[in-house]
Amino acid sequence: MKIGFIGLGNMGAPMARNLIAAGHLVTGFDTHAAPEGIPMAKSAAEAAGGADVVITMLPNGAILQSVAGDIHPAMDTGAIHLDCSTVDVESAQAVAESAEAAGLSALDAPVSGGTGGATAGTLTFMVGGPEAAYATALPLFEVMGQKSVLCGGAGMGQAAKICNNMILGVTMIATCEAFALADKLGLDRQSMFDVVSTSSGYSWTMNAYCPAPGVGPKSPADNGYQPGFASALMLKDLRLSQQAAEAADADTPMGEAAMRLYEAFVEAEGAGDKDFSAMLPRFETRHRH
Repeated sequence: MKIGFIGLGNMGAPMARNLIAAGHLVTGFDTHAAPEGIPMAKSAAEAAGGADVVITMLPNGAILQSVAGDIHPAMDTGAIHLDCSTVDVESAQAVAESAEAAGLSALDAPVSGGTGGATAGTLTFMVGGPEAAYATALPLFEVMGQKSVLCGGAGMGQAAKICNNMILGVTMIATCEAFALADKLGLDRQSMFDVVSTSSGYSWTMNAYCPAPGVGPKSPADNGYQPGFASALMLKDLRLSQQAAEAADADTPMGEAAMRLYEAFVEAEGAGDKDFSAMLPRFETRHRH
């Protein structure tokens, strides 16, 4: 396929390279990055012109809507705007309405898997939008990821991502709290891992992304908490979850508590560029109030 790819940062660039390696014709655009090996256009509209699919990977909903305003008039009728950003549900739905008005299809398809998954082509895509557009884009999902799930209509990919990452933020905090408590009780971390990873406390944050260095599979904890998924990004997603919960009149006290803790960690304690699992050394040094 002929693909325009707008937003070539830490996630977008490796995703675009995987598409190129699979034989697709990719033209990129980014206001800051100019990654090697990706042909670049001079504007977003130029990258979008004549493309079968235009992929966007952008920081927030306001930027996404602005870029959509630039690219939708430049896209050919029947083309697909495939957005892989993580944004609010309302922005995703507004972009879908804009695309439909321009004779296009839109898919909101946020990802899970971080920079490692983007590089390895093992991302999971949570997709909202028309089934026909999803079927057309499926070969691209299969190049960039290991799994894609059509979750419903416009905005439902974002809804799935928001709910998933609310669970992730809450679970990581609980995992870090438990390790810090185990330390203070004198329980060896390896013993703690061996028990919990095979018991009812099993979770992705324990078994696959353990926040304790030297325990379990390799994770950012073993690299000085250099981010696989930065705390600032977790805070962004938790804020999106609470924005959605307020709009839907949903009671999410654990999600709100996790958001407040990451707000303190990122904004008051300056740890936004640390991995979100760096909550563990934070709890190690704290005492009960």
